[in-house]
Amino acid sequence: MRKNFGAKPMIYPMPVLIIGTYDENGTPNAMNAAWGGISEEKEISICISEDHKTTENILKTKAFTVSIPDTENIVAADYVGIVSGNKIPDKIARCGWTAVRSEFVDAPVFEALPLVLACKLLSYDAQSCRLVGEIIEVSADERILTNENIDLTKFHPITYDPANHKYVALGAVVGNAFSDGKQLLKNN
Repeated sequence: MRKNFGAKPMIYPMPVLIIGTYDENGTPNAMNAAWGGISEEKEISICISEDHKTTENILKTKAFTVSIPDTENIVAADYVGIVSGNKIPDKIARCGWTAVRSEFVDAPVFEALPLVLACKLLSYDAQSCRLVGEIIEVSADERILTNENIDLTKFHPITYDPANHKYVALGAVVGNAFSDGKQLLKNN
């Protein structure tokens, strides 16, 4: 038996994306967005409405960062999602994050967040709220690396559960990509 939910924005895991921008005065801003993902090899698509300060900033600077928060940053990540930069311009200082300018785009890197994608605006459609960015660079804090690769046992990224409005940490390794399925090749 299955339960039908209707057409809803539900996919698992749904990433938690922190979009970072600068305004015209160089003040850092961030928002929490859940509806987004990789749409091409060097492209990210995110659904954000045009009334966000973040959207206004992106359209002016043509740049943004996308960071993936970890379990250590749940409170601050949620805060930047529930507080508007249009009403509280110093929300980055209030959440305790330190912003440094990306060396690749005109957007902030939040030092507390271990993984960041520096992006250049490719397009924005206000009707569909679809923001598309070119991924210029991906960088990770050394604290989440093992043998120079990202290690999820050190990173602990969070995802969003849209059905229950919860943040969930990614779990244990359960298999090997491009490898485990080879077991079935033996039966063909």
